[in-house]
Amino acid sequence: MTTSLRMLLTGCASGIGRHLTGALSARGHKILATDINDQALAVEADRCRWTPERVVRRRLDVRSEADWEAALDAMTEAYEGVDVVINIAGFLRPAYVQDLTAQDLDLHMDVNVKGVVLGTRAAARRMIPSGKGHIINFGSLASLAPVPGLSLYSASKFAVRGFSLAAATELSSYGIAVTVLLPDAVETPMLELQVDYAEAAMTFSGQKALTVEDIERVLVDQVLPRRPMELAIPFSRGALARIANTAPALSRRLAPVLLKKGMQRQAKIKRSEGR
Repeated sequence: MTTSLRMLLTGCASGIGRHLTGALSARGHKILATDINDQALAVEADRCRWTPERVVRRRLDVRSEADWEAALDAMTEAYEGVDVVINIAGFLRPAYVQDLTAQDLDLHMDVNVKGVVLGTRAAARRMIPSGKGHIINFGSLASLAPVPGLSLYSASKFAVRGFSLAAATELSSYGIAVTVLLPDAVETPMLELQVDYAEAAMTFSGQKALTVEDIERVLVDQVLPRRPMELAIPFSRGALARIANTAPALSRRLAPVLLKKGMQRQAKIKRSEGR
């Protein structure tokens, strides 16, 4: 029988966060579901029929230290502590380098990097006294190999990976595990918004996007019981990304082929949706 864990999740109003909230609570875990958009969070709670006994909602801007402390205080009030913190919330806006704006820079770094750092720090401070806990940070395959057209997203996810691996080593002596998950493209609103951007063609160069159910299975079957430092999903694309990262010149030569493949898949998706 699965032990019931007390979990705080971010980015729960859509995508991976929304699915994991329902899936993990259905497995008996106690969830604090958070999002910056508390109205959307409330709508999804009703639509997905999250039970108040298993899911407590709270607004959380991951960029705010005060919000993180308040959210963890809410965990203590609702569940008398926290066992797992999963940093899912993220931001992505495709753009070529010459078209990047200051706002693009701020949002990628503040949400994707600062949010993870603040969340990891806040969680660690609560977990250290008990000598146990698990922090799971969502990176991306873009944490392993830079993606043309998504330079800021790649940079932010490289930072998430680097920070998470360093934190994993530091916190292991306190009995706290840190895992950085590196998924390929996942069928979520974040992927959908990229369909209309030529800049994001590389995102669609794989054979098939992951589903939120794929993420759930990996989390439940591998991450929670085994607590690895790092896990790329799927393994094959992760291995390809690692090779590309060790040979940037080679990956640059392969880029036109992958971009063409990605653009063809974008066009196919648009046709299937009648765009």
